[in-house]
Amino acid sequence: MLAWAHQWLIREWHWPPAALFTAILLFLLLPVVAATEGLVVTLVFLQLPLYLVHQFEEHQGDRFRRYFNDRLIGIPDGLAPEATFWINALGVWGVILAALYLAVYATPAWGLIAVYLSVLNGVLHVAHGLTRRGYNPGLWTSLALLLPLGGWSLAQVSREIGAPWHVHVLSAGFVAAAHLGVVAYVRLRLAQASRAQPNAAA
Repeated sequence: MLAWAHQWLIREWHWPPAALFTAILLFLLLPVVAATEGLVVTLVFLQLPLYLVHQFEEHQGDRFRRYFNDRLIGIPDGLAPEATFWINALGVWGVILAALYLAVYATPAWGLIAVYLSVLNGVLHVAHGLTRRGYNPGLWTSLALLLPLGGWSLAQVSREIGAPWHVHVLSAGFVAAAHLGVVAYVRLRLAQASRAQPNAAA
Protein backbone atom coordinates (compact mmCIF):
# COMPACT_ATOMS: atom_id res chain seq x y z
CA MET A 1 0.00 0.00 0.00
CA LEU A 2 2.76 2.45 0.93
CA ALA A 3 4.73 1.55 -2.19
CA TRP A 4 1.65 2.18 -4.34
CA ALA A 5 0.99 5.53 -2.62
CA HIS A 6 4.62 6.57 -3.16
CA GLN A 7 4.44 5.61 -6.83
CA TRP A 8 1.09 7.32 -7.43
CA LEU A 9 1.65 10.48 -5.40
CA ILE A 10 5.34 11.18 -6.02
CA ARG A 11 6.74 9.17 -8.92
CA GLU A 12 3.68 9.78 -11.13
CA TRP A 13 3.25 13.27 -9.60
CA HIS A 14 -0.48 13.01 -8.89
CA TRP A 15 -0.36 14.88 -5.61
CA PRO A 16 -0.94 18.41 -7.04
CA PRO A 17 -4.28 17.53 -8.73
CA ALA A 18 -5.20 15.51 -5.64
CA ALA A 19 -4.52 18.64 -3.59
CA LEU A 20 -6.86 20.67 -5.79
CA PHE A 21 -9.62 18.08 -5.47
CA THR A 22 -9.15 18.02 -1.70
CA ALA A 23 -9.31 21.83 -1.61
CA ILE A 24 -12.72 21.78 -3.30
CA LEU A 25 -14.06 19.34 -0.71
CA LEU A 26 -12.65 21.43 2.15
CA PHE A 27 -14.21 24.61 0.74
CA LEU A 28 -17.55 22.81 0.73
CA LEU A 29 -17.04 21.96 4.40
CA LEU A 30 -16.41 25.60 5.36
CA PRO A 31 -20.07 26.42 6.18
CA VAL A 32 -20.22 23.44 8.54
CA VAL A 33 -17.02 24.49 10.28
CA ALA A 34 -18.24 28.09 10.53
CA ALA A 35 -21.56 26.99 12.04
CA THR A 36 -19.96 24.80 14.67
CA GLU A 37 -16.58 26.30 15.50
CA GLY A 38 -16.81 30.08 15.11
CA LEU A 39 -14.77 32.63 13.19
CA VAL A 40 -11.25 31.98 14.49
CA VAL A 41 -11.21 28.23 13.89
CA THR A 42 -12.93 28.72 10.54
CA LEU A 43 -10.23 31.10 9.38
CA VAL A 44 -7.50 28.75 10.54
CA PHE A 45 -9.25 25.90 8.72
CA LEU A 46 -9.53 28.11 5.62
CA GLN A 47 -5.75 28.28 5.26
CA LEU A 48 -5.57 24.61 4.25
CA PRO A 49 -7.79 24.75 1.13
CA LEU A 50 -6.26 28.11 0.20
CA TYR A 51 -2.81 26.59 0.36
CA LEU A 52 -3.90 23.46 -1.52
CA VAL A 53 -5.09 25.60 -4.45
CA HIS A 54 -1.80 27.49 -4.28
CA GLN A 55 0.12 24.22 -4.37
CA PHE A 56 -1.76 23.14 -7.48
CA GLU A 57 -0.64 26.25 -9.35
CA GLU A 58 2.85 25.93 -7.94
CA HIS A 59 3.50 22.22 -8.50
CA GLN A 60 1.20 20.95 -11.26
CA GLY A 61 3.41 19.66 -14.04
CA ASP A 62 6.35 19.75 -11.63
CA ARG A 63 6.60 23.49 -12.39
CA PHE A 64 8.14 24.75 -9.16
CA ARG A 65 10.77 22.05 -8.81
CA ARG A 66 11.93 22.50 -12.41
CA TYR A 67 11.92 26.28 -12.05
CA PHE A 68 13.85 26.09 -8.78
CA ASN A 69 16.44 23.61 -10.05
CA ASP A 70 16.95 25.10 -13.51
CA ARG A 71 16.69 28.84 -12.89
CA LEU A 72 17.63 29.37 -9.25
CA ILE A 73 20.27 26.84 -8.27
CA GLY A 74 21.37 25.28 -11.56
CA ILE A 75 21.33 21.68 -10.37
CA PRO A 76 18.97 19.32 -12.27
CA ASP A 77 17.91 17.37 -9.17
CA GLY A 78 18.90 19.81 -6.44
CA LEU A 79 15.36 19.69 -5.14
CA ALA A 80 14.32 16.07 -5.56
CA PRO A 81 10.69 14.95 -6.16
CA GLU A 82 10.54 13.17 -2.80
CA ALA A 83 11.88 16.22 -0.96
CA THR A 84 9.41 18.49 -2.73
CA PHE A 85 6.50 16.30 -1.71
CA TRP A 86 7.53 15.88 1.91
CA ILE A 87 8.32 19.56 2.35
CA ASN A 88 4.76 20.31 1.27
CA ALA A 89 3.16 17.41 3.12
CA LEU A 90 4.87 17.97 6.47
CA GLY A 91 5.80 21.63 6.23
CA VAL A 92 2.40 22.80 4.98
CA TRP A 93 -0.37 20.26 5.52
CA GLY A 94 1.13 19.00 8.76
CA VAL A 95 1.80 22.48 10.13
CA ILE A 96 -1.69 23.76 9.30
CA LEU A 97 -3.34 20.68 10.79
CA ALA A 98 -1.22 21.03 13.95
CA ALA A 99 -2.16 24.71 14.20
CA LEU A 100 -5.83 23.81 13.76
CA TYR A 101 -5.69 21.22 16.54
CA LEU A 102 -3.88 23.67 18.81
CA ALA A 103 -6.49 26.34 18.07
CA VAL A 104 -9.33 23.98 18.99
CA TYR A 105 -7.86 22.03 21.90
CA ALA A 106 -5.21 24.36 23.39
CA THR A 107 -5.63 28.07 22.70
CA PRO A 108 -6.99 29.82 19.56
CA ALA A 109 -3.92 32.05 19.44
CA TRP A 110 -1.76 29.24 18.07
CA GLY A 111 -3.95 29.17 14.99
CA LEU A 112 -1.90 32.18 13.92
CA ILE A 113 0.81 29.74 12.82
CA ALA A 114 -1.37 28.59 9.92
CA VAL A 115 -2.26 32.16 8.99
CA TYR A 116 1.34 33.35 9.03
CA LEU A 117 2.28 30.37 6.86
CA SER A 118 -0.05 31.63 4.12
CA VAL A 119 0.96 35.26 4.46
CA LEU A 120 4.72 34.71 4.55
CA ASN A 121 4.66 32.34 1.60
CA GLY A 122 2.63 34.83 -0.40
CA VAL A 123 5.07 37.62 0.47
CA LEU A 124 8.02 35.50 -0.65
CA HIS A 125 6.43 34.71 -4.02
CA VAL A 126 5.59 38.36 -4.66
CA ALA A 127 9.03 39.56 -3.53
CA HIS A 128 10.69 37.02 -5.81
CA GLY A 129 8.49 38.10 -8.71
CA LEU A 130 9.40 41.74 -8.17
CA THR A 131 13.13 41.16 -7.85
CA ARG A 132 13.30 38.93 -10.93
CA ARG A 133 10.60 40.89 -12.79
CA GLY A 134 8.76 37.81 -13.91
CA TYR A 135 6.43 34.98 -13.05
CA ASN A 136 7.32 32.25 -10.60
CA PRO A 137 5.14 29.17 -10.00
CA GLY A 138 2.63 30.08 -7.31
CA LEU A 139 2.66 33.84 -7.90
CA TRP A 140 -0.93 34.22 -9.15
CA THR A 141 -2.52 32.37 -6.23
CA SER A 142 -0.27 34.29 -3.85
CA LEU A 143 -1.72 37.52 -5.21
CA ALA A 144 -5.30 36.28 -5.49
CA LEU A 145 -5.59 34.06 -2.39
CA LEU A 146 -2.74 33.88 0.09
CA LEU A 147 -2.09 37.59 0.57
CA PRO A 148 -5.63 39.02 0.50
CA LEU A 149 -7.40 36.19 2.35
CA GLY A 150 -4.41 35.34 4.52
CA GLY A 151 -3.93 38.99 5.42
CA TRP A 152 -7.64 39.39 6.18
CA SER A 153 -7.56 36.22 8.27
CA LEU A 154 -4.58 37.57 10.20
CA ALA A 155 -6.39 40.81 10.97
CA GLN A 156 -9.62 39.05 11.97
CA VAL A 157 -7.99 36.38 14.14
CA SER A 158 -5.84 39.01 15.87
CA ARG A 159 -8.91 41.14 16.57
CA GLU A 160 -11.02 38.22 17.81
CA ILE A 161 -8.52 36.72 20.22
CA GLY A 162 -6.40 39.73 21.11
CA ALA A 163 -3.23 37.65 20.87
CA PRO A 164 -0.28 39.16 22.75
CA TRP A 165 2.74 40.27 20.77
CA HIS A 166 4.87 37.30 21.81
CA VAL A 167 2.37 34.88 20.23
CA HIS A 168 2.67 36.76 16.95
CA VAL A 169 6.46 36.67 17.21
CA LEU A 170 6.55 32.97 18.02
CA SER A 171 4.05 32.07 15.29
CA ALA A 172 5.80 34.11 12.61
CA GLY A 173 9.20 32.94 13.86
CA PHE A 174 8.17 29.29 13.63
CA VAL A 175 7.03 29.78 10.02
CA ALA A 176 10.22 31.68 9.14
CA ALA A 177 12.32 28.91 10.71
CA ALA A 178 10.48 26.30 8.62
CA HIS A 179 11.31 28.23 5.44
CA LEU A 180 14.93 28.59 6.56
CA GLY A 181 15.02 24.82 7.04
CA VAL A 182 14.24 24.40 3.35
CA VAL A 183 17.00 26.89 2.50
CA ALA A 184 19.42 24.89 4.66
CA TYR A 185 18.45 21.70 2.85
CA VAL A 186 19.08 23.31 -0.54
CA ARG A 187 22.45 24.66 0.60
CA LEU A 188 23.39 21.16 1.72
CA ARG A 189 22.44 19.80 -1.72
CA LEU A 190 24.53 22.53 -3.38
CA ALA A 191 27.51 21.68 -1.20
CA GLN A 192 27.15 17.98 -2.03
CA ALA A 193 26.98 18.77 -5.75
CA SER A 194 30.08 20.98 -5.62
CA ARG A 195 32.05 18.28 -3.80
CA ALA A 196 30.94 15.70 -6.36
CA GLN A 197 32.08 17.76 -9.39
CA PRO A 198 35.86 17.39 -8.83
CA ASN A 199 35.40 13.66 -8.31
CA ALA A 200 33.42 13.40 -11.56
CA ALA A 201 36.11 15.35 -13.44
CA ALA A 202 38.83 13.07 -12.06
